[in-house]
Amino acid sequence: MIKGGVAILDFGSQYTQLIARRIRELGVYCELLPGNCSWPEVERIAPGAIILAGSPYSVYGDNSPMPPEEVFSTSLPVLGICYGMQLIAYHTGGKVEGGHHREYGPALLKTEESHLFKGIESDQQAWMSHGDRVTEVPSGYTVVASTDLLPIAAMENTELRRYGVQFHPEVNHTVFGSDLLEHFLFDIACLKANWDMKYFSAQAKQFIREELGETGKVILGLSGGVDSSVVAALLHSAVPDRFVPIFVDNGLLREGEREEVERTFREHFAMDLITVEGEDRFLSELAGVSDPEKKRKIIGRVFIELFEEAANSIPGVTHLAQGTLYPDVIESVSFKGPSATIKSHHNVGGLPDRMNLSLLEPLRELFKDEVRELGRELGLSNRMVSRHPFPGPGLAVRILGPITREDRDLLQKVDRVFIDYLREENLYDEIWQAFSVLLPIRTVGVMGDERTYDRVVALRAVTSTDGMTADWYRMAPRHMAAVSSRIVNRVNGVSRIVYDISSKPPGTIEWE
Repeated sequence: MIKGGVAILDFGSQYTQLIARRIRELGVYCELLPGNCSWPEVERIAPGAIILAGSPYSVYGDNSPMPPEEVFSTSLPVLGICYGMQLIAYHTGGKVEGGHHREYGPALLKTEESHLFKGIESDQQAWMSHGDRVTEVPSGYTVVASTDLLPIAAMENTELRRYGVQFHPEVNHTVFGSDLLEHFLFDIACLKANWDMKYFSAQAKQFIREELGETGKVILGLSGGVDSSVVAALLHSAVPDRFVPIFVDNGLLREGEREEVERTFREHFAMDLITVEGEDRFLSELAGVSDPEKKRKIIGRVFIELFEEAANSIPGVTHLAQGTLYPDVIESVSFKGPSATIKSHHNVGGLPDRMNLSLLEPLRELFKDEVRELGRELGLSNRMVSRHPFPGPGLAVRILGPITREDRDLLQKVDRVFIDYLREENLYDEIWQAFSVLLPIRTVGVMGDERTYDRVVALRAVTSTDGMTADWYRMAPRHMAAVSSRIVNRVNGVSRIVYDISSKPPGTIEWE
């Protein structure tokens, strides 16, 4: 949908996605491509510059990923980062070797007067993560930076507009990293900062109208989460008379979720929202089921059945919209290949094929923070777009063991108290995701003069940027005490609260 900007070739580095985020933050569009893609794939996005990203491989290894040969002869400006710098050296007459001092972590970078470091002071901290190094630059290149352990930390060929840095400018620990990237994008590559959500919104609406043509009609499974809510707002803005959102109430939502969704989309946006009553059906089919994977499969199957019934009642439907985001796309096309462990509820198994509809994914070029910004641009409230992620199976995977209506009700109340407290104390926006888990155990307690034997609830709060990794949120003891007391006093049937201090990895964010 979008053309131009920067093509980032991904060779498997843990930092590659961060490069893309930094470039987007500077207002320049970029796409990640597999490092071993073909040159026509690079040309498809008509880039104004190319970045060769890092890798855990060695350029001289037998199975090392290599970019198309045209990268080394293109007239486009090229920036090689870490492995990318070694690729440029290795393929254009320089030397790359292992067996020298390795560098991991901060290093003081000494820079020379150069095009690449124009306006950037010497003796600043850069972040290193390498075992191999360039030991001889190719003909026509100049060494423009070093560290105490690394004689060649950066090189440049201004005539060819090719540059290489052994450090990682995309990480915050490289204190001048944003300045270097900005200089490369705007002064060297002469790109323009024209990427923002106002621009994207206009382009996306045009794309949607072109995809639907004169008579196409699109439906969406609206969950009330951030992604589907933004898709709904975008489609309604683009083709209000040819868009129908379908909200399936599975009875496993957060307390007040359905009312908030209907108020936002049916009343505020005046959408032709269809609500499917599915609570009894879902709870009936889930009765007695403890295995989390079986829960997901049941929920996925019943959702498809109810969604299809609703969709079949709408005449003229040609497209199904989904809230696929750019990290999902990256996961499937990166050099590392698709994830081997995608939970079943993330796959709407066979839905597009079974319904014979064309798939429409208008957010597939956006990161999560961009989706939130787009939502605000389209008129969604900050409360709606800043909501924490919520799993597709809902509370089914936060009730460990069989699901009953009583346990569902109890967990809804607990979770509402927890989230309300976080909002009241201005903690909610510091946290990537927070929720409660109902454990299948009871413990002895004392309330007043009576002995109790009630349920145990685990509270989970994590910090993250993309959900791929996460750390447990260091909640102050006074907040832990206050929220624990509030839950026990306000929700009958709970006598003990525990706080989860597991990070991801080794744990996952959700318990099931």
